[in-house]
Amino acid sequence: MTQTLENLEHQIRSMQGIRSVVHTMKTLSAINATPYERAARSIESYQAVILDGMQAILHNAGTIDTTSAAATARILLAFGSDHGLCGNYNERIADKIAASIEQDRTRHYRIVCIGSRTADTLERLGIAVSDVLFTPANADGLARLAGELVTQVDSLRGDMPGGTASIELVYTSRLKTGEHDVQDERLLPLSPALISELQQRPYESNSLPWMRESADTLFASLVRHFLFAGVYRAAAEAMAAENAARLARMQQAERAVDDQLQLLADQTRSARQTQITEELMDVIVGFEALRNKTGLDHPS
Repeated sequence: MTQTLENLEHQIRSMQGIRSVVHTMKTLSAINATPYERAARSIESYQAVILDGMQAILHNAGTIDTTSAAATARILLAFGSDHGLCGNYNERIADKIAASIEQDRTRHYRIVCIGSRTADTLERLGIAVSDVLFTPANADGLARLAGELVTQVDSLRGDMPGGTASIELVYTSRLKTGEHDVQDERLLPLSPALISELQQRPYESNSLPWMRESADTLFASLVRHFLFAGVYRAAAEAMAAENAARLARMQQAERAVDDQLQLLADQTRSARQTQITEELMDVIVGFEALRNKTGLDHPS
């Protein structure tokens, strides 16, 4: 019984160590998610400014030929994770990509993964990955990642058949309900609905901006900024969602550890009570044996 009690106490110490690690990871996930959420909200404001610039050019120039040749290929940017302990985060992204490819087998595709675990998951599904980039270590690395991806996209588009390719983002974002969902968003070419909305939206200034460059050149420059902002926002949303998913997983693990600690504590109390009872019984039996031996039951 003593050995069993020692084993229980050893298990309790081990579980307490695990709980400390889980609690630390939970705290880090909660802390890390906030800067990414702020970055996502900030880049949304930047995107709004870019769209305002596009609107001004469209109103000033009257019409701009924004049509492009039909995209003969697809470039998919998949935002996953380099680290685990976030549930089926990467599997859901890989399943979304697999379903998207299955629906459109007529076009060539190239996939750039941000996060090695997503790339591994895709390869297990038999889907080739063109390149793998590391996720940013913090929110300051989002701009570096977005710039690298824009450069990568330019290089891939030049290698595509016909030189035209749609740019699509696959990432996990947080919904207004607090849940997470995998988004499949086409970033380029610009949708006709977006161009039509910008052309029809009332311009809120009394004067139009003066343009030194041609409208086509300025508009193409804004499209590139729009691409950068879209990639940046997807990366920020994905990192915030990853940390939120890891936070939820760590909360579940913490509850499981607490339940196990409670069970071990109950077993320890029971073992100690049993040990005390056995020791008392040994004392009583010893006393009875001693009394019988000395004849205490037959006083003279």
